[in-house]
Amino acid sequence: MSKPFDLTKFRKTLTKSIEGLGLGFNDPTDWVSTGSYALNFLISGDFNLGVPLGKVTVFAGESGAGKSYICSGNIIRHAQAQGIYVVLIDSENALDEAWLKALGVDTSEDKLLKLNMAMIDDVAKTISEFMKEYKSSEGERPKVLFVVDSLGMLLTPTDVNQFESGDLKGDMGRKPKALTALVRNCVNMFGSYNVGLVATNHTYASQDMFDPDDKISGGQGFIYASSIVVAMRKLKLKEDEDGNKISDVRGIRSACKIMKTRYAKPFESVQVKIPYDTGMNPYSGLTDLFEEKGIIKKEGNFLTYTTLDGEFFKKFRKAWERNEDGCLDAVMSEYKVKYEQTLTTEDEGEIIDGTEAA
Repeated sequence: MSKPFDLTKFRKTLTKSIEGLGLGFNDPTDWVSTGSYALNFLISGDFNLGVPLGKVTVFAGESGAGKSYICSGNIIRHAQAQGIYVVLIDSENALDEAWLKALGVDTSEDKLLKLNMAMIDDVAKTISEFMKEYKSSEGERPKVLFVVDSLGMLLTPTDVNQFESGDLKGDMGRKPKALTALVRNCVNMFGSYNVGLVATNHTYASQDMFDPDDKISGGQGFIYASSIVVAMRKLKLKEDEDGNKISDVRGIRSACKIMKTRYAKPFESVQVKIPYDTGMNPYSGLTDLFEEKGIIKKEGNFLTYTTLDGEFFKKFRKAWERNEDGCLDAVMSEYKVKYEQTLTTEDEGEIIDGTEAA
């Protein structure tokens, strides 16, 4: 008489026969803020989260779009505040200690390891060797974030050999393949652990009239392999400290578009202001985001919002952008409840259990 199939036994056999097999779910447990509530929300679906450990996140954009400011500045600072150790790999030889300290980064050896690398192979070897030791270690493992600034400047052995020979033919497509392999391996290695990778990359102007978005260097395989992809574009910020329009450029407006995420609705955008003098205001972009979603309403020259407790905010846009009287905090604290109620109300009376309501 044949025995019934034992799923429990199969599970044990499977884990023994395949080395390194991961079972169950690996939902992120630790998140690092980007320094922008609006950008955090578009990436993760929560104003206070941001980018997760256990995944690979890429910020891609043209030079001066704010990639290094967010990744090598804000994200490292917030990671360190959460007790996460950061390994910063600088391929551009551009991240000076004074600049990092000005952004609030702790450059002491017990908080940050800065490596200068030019080769993709060296980055891959460094991460691979680290993960081997990390997995084999006993006891409590530290939380670690790798930051690579940038992937676009990394070289392949072919690049170096051709430069030394004086025959610059290009790397014959080897770099996109190498970047894809790097990201794929990192995604697989990090999944079960509190280790993550945040990287910057370059973009180039699209020549496709039907798809005008800037293209991210590294090929499509690289994008598919990444967990989260944020495209950034540089715009001029011509405002003084009070938000008045001026002719001088006082900073940048970083236009961020979420190209890929599994934690929120993709392809949403926000413009984040980064003044040269003061740096990013964490509330930047929130007012426009809430107005676009219909959470705050326009009444003449005012923007209004009524809380669940009946408190009424009616302020000029500049006051909203300054979070005067905690108006933006109030909306953030109630956003999910308000938004879910809006969706429920819109759905009522249309289809209930597959049957049209009368």
